[in-house]
Amino acid sequence: MKPHVLTLTRSATLLALTTVLGGCAFLTMPPAQVESDASAQWQAPLPHAGAVGDLSQWWQSHGDPTLVELIEAAQAVSPSVAQALARIESARANQAQAGGALLPQVSAQVAAQRGISTPGVPLATTLTGGLQAAWELDLVGANRAVNKAASAQVQGSQALWHDARVSVAAEVANVYYAQRHCQAQLALQRQDAASRAQTARLVAISAQAGFVSPGDAALAKASAADAAARTTQQATACDMNTKALVALTAWSEPVLKQKMDAALAKPAQSAPFSIASVPAQTVAQRPDVFAAERDVAVASAQVGAAKAQRFPRLTLAGSIGALRTTSYGVETNLDTWSFGPLALTLPIFDGGQRVANVNAAQANYTQAVSVYKARVRNAVREVEEALLTLQSVAARQADVDTAAAGFAQSLQATQTRFDQGLASLVELEDARRQALATQSAQRALELERWRAWIALYRASGGGFVPEKS
Repeated sequence: MKPHVLTLTRSATLLALTTVLGGCAFLTMPPAQVESDASAQWQAPLPHAGAVGDLSQWWQSHGDPTLVELIEAAQAVSPSVAQALARIESARANQAQAGGALLPQVSAQVAAQRGISTPGVPLATTLTGGLQAAWELDLVGANRAVNKAASAQVQGSQALWHDARVSVAAEVANVYYAQRHCQAQLALQRQDAASRAQTARLVAISAQAGFVSPGDAALAKASAADAAARTTQQATACDMNTKALVALTAWSEPVLKQKMDAALAKPAQSAPFSIASVPAQTVAQRPDVFAAERDVAVASAQVGAAKAQRFPRLTLAGSIGALRTTSYGVETNLDTWSFGPLALTLPIFDGGQRVANVNAAQANYTQAVSVYKARVRNAVREVEEALLTLQSVAARQADVDTAAAGFAQSLQATQTRFDQGLASLVELEDARRQALATQSAQRALELERWRAWIALYRASGGGFVPEKS
């Protein structure tokens, strides 16, 4: 090679290496973490309640083992939990692949051959073996960016698995407490239906004796029929809840009914918990918010990986080989080795594909940031709504209890006056309707309280602890 050509080649190589090494300084990525924009304090009042050490064990503090069994059974058969677990395994596989790209790739080859490869050449046995290695030096950091994105995806998928379990637990608990409320309402409806049926029977006897008008007898009969219809409707609603729990847990219906009957005989304990007074602390414990934050980190790393494709790539290869030939007792050994080639790939023209990939990655990053901030706002809203509901329930409790006690006393007094002939059937029916409505309101308020605590449990992350990254 002529001296000036050799000098030109060396200069080009040095220039390319300088470009590669300098690429590390120019390879900038957008922030992997962004501000959540969470407010400094909650706008709704915090519930005055004790704290539990681990929110993930909150269900055990209710003193209701049936509820715990139902949640565990539902989580074991939930397709959403299974899908989340599969996403974790897939993300881990991608992480292993991305990590492997940072290390040299080594392969081995062994071969044996016996025969006459060329006419006139004696019979020979040939044994060959060798190792080949290749390594991309990743001077710009493209593979490191991909590996960083894969690690963030694993963390995000793990958070979504926890979110799936929390969602299933909340769904089961909502149906479970709806069933408890339904059964309580059914008992109240049956009691009311029995009372109306007794009144209708007595009024019918009095009508036959001529002491009351046929219109009163018809009214009493209609009232008893209405109560019976409401009881049937309530029983159907309870059966619907049972079917829902069977579908969620995959338990057989007889077993589920047996366990529910045993559980309904015991009142559930109140198990409130406290949340952080600073919204950002509570929001940080939301698995869906954490997963969205990891998506931002993934998008940031993908921007870096796309930018890295615009810089030169440097790869190194090498091999070691051995060959042994035996023919008519004569053995020939031949060992080989090579270092290289040291290959430098320079992107020159691709029709704008690399630039387009960078622009697409930037757009995905912008979208990920927008989704993350929206998740934060939604998390704050859900916590605020649950807190407002708890406040509303607490504010209404005394009034509802007072109303229920007062209408119950009024019904008892009206019933006594009716039995003595001092009150009309219309007055009795009106007193009964008001008493039933307020008793139903009491039970509905209890269900609303339970649902608010479940909503707050879910909105607070269900005991999720973010991994330190």
